[in-house]
Amino acid sequence: MLMGLQINQHRDTREKELMKLLDKLERKYRGLAVSNITLYLIMGQAMFFVFALSGRFILGRVVLIPNLVLAGEWWRLITFLFIPPLTNPIFAFFAWYLFYLMGSALENHWGAFRYNMFLLIGYLVTVAVSFIMPSYAATNLFIGGSVFLAFAFLFPDFQLYVLFILPVKIKWLALLTWIGYAYQILVGSWSSRLLVLASISNFLIFFGNDIFWKIKTGRRQMSLQAGKLSRGAEPFHRCAVCHITDQTHPGMEFRYCPECNGLGYCKNHIESHEHVTKRGSVG
Repeated sequence: MLMGLQINQHRDTREKELMKLLDKLERKYRGLAVSNITLYLIMGQAMFFVFALSGRFILGRVVLIPNLVLAGEWWRLITFLFIPPLTNPIFAFFAWYLFYLMGSALENHWGAFRYNMFLLIGYLVTVAVSFIMPSYAATNLFIGGSVFLAFAFLFPDFQLYVLFILPVKIKWLALLTWIGYAYQILVGSWSSRLLVLASISNFLIFFGNDIFWKIKTGRRQMSLQAGKLSRGAEPFHRCAVCHITDQTHPGMEFRYCPECNGLGYCKNHIESHEHVTKRGSVG
């Protein structure tokens, strides 16, 4: 119990320190925040998408491959953020629409600075992890996924229309995303595992404490419900002599003796009860 309390206090202290750090950075560097950064990322991706469709541009020249960065192609550290999500124009438009909707909602909820920090943390950790396996290409897909997960965590009951047709609450899509990430971590390559962990680092930094308390609260509520169910399953009548109950013998009649502090007796034992034989009846 004491150890659990110490862990909780340590977690709370760490969360407060993080919030204080964000507040301090925001007061000092608020002017550097880029408003509508989601729109700029989409514009860059749309431009690369058009170039790729024209046949004059190869996306392989802009993906993040650390070995090539070390060889002098430094622009890959930035351009990989603008790789378009899909090759089909319809699906690409839908993906951009969702990214803009969710990114703008997060920016409105947190403010431009904190939303910038959320993206920056995901970006920096993704780049850092990619250099662990420098021959593999890193993707911006998981960074966009962290925006989706953050939006779903803050607005779980938001109703999304898949392809603008099929209604579904976003929390269920987020659950599928988490399952997909878990699958990647369990059976994927080491590069995929590291990129997944890197991509959710910003989510865990921003929401880790909330997730911990949700789990703790949910566990407490389940314990309370289980206690209520167990109490509800207790019999209403019980014989003080043979201990049968209204649950074990549904058709049995039970009576209570006021002189025995309200003890109950089944029909078979109430007639031979000492107070009944003296008074002749019992309530």
